[in-house]
Amino acid sequence: MTFTPDIQAFCCHYTSQQTIAEGKEGLKEDGLPANVTFNRVVCTGKLQVSTLLKAFEEGADGIYVVGCPADKCHNVKGSQRAAKRVDAIKKALAELAVEPERIEMFHLERGFHPEFVEAAQLMNKRITDLGPCPFKGEAK
Repeated sequence: MTFTPDIQAFCCHYTSQQTIAEGKEGLKEDGLPANVTFNRVVCTGKLQVSTLLKAFEEGADGIYVVGCPADKCHNVKGSQRAAKRVDAIKKALAELAVEPERIEMFHLERGFHPEFVEAAQLMNKRITDLGPCPFKGEAK
């Protein structure tokens, strides 16, 4: 049986606007895995821990957050706040004996950059290797 992970990406509007404007088909041609779902947010600093945990609860096998470079955030410290929240979730996952690598933060420049697709590819490979999230099937 082959496993195709459900990967949820939460992307800063400013970091992703040109990349996502290319559309899912254009990104697929650039190597974006088809199983990555984009959730565009005004600023990653607005993301709440509960939002990210809910994505796991709803079936995500892996999550990653794409924000501005830490020292160049459009909203001053938004991506730094997001990184702290991602770290908090990593710690919580580890305490639950779940791989903390299931969530990651990436700080990327604005505009289209190959690193945007590379982050998706890295997470796809990582989560495929880890297998299904242990939370799957627990929610009723």
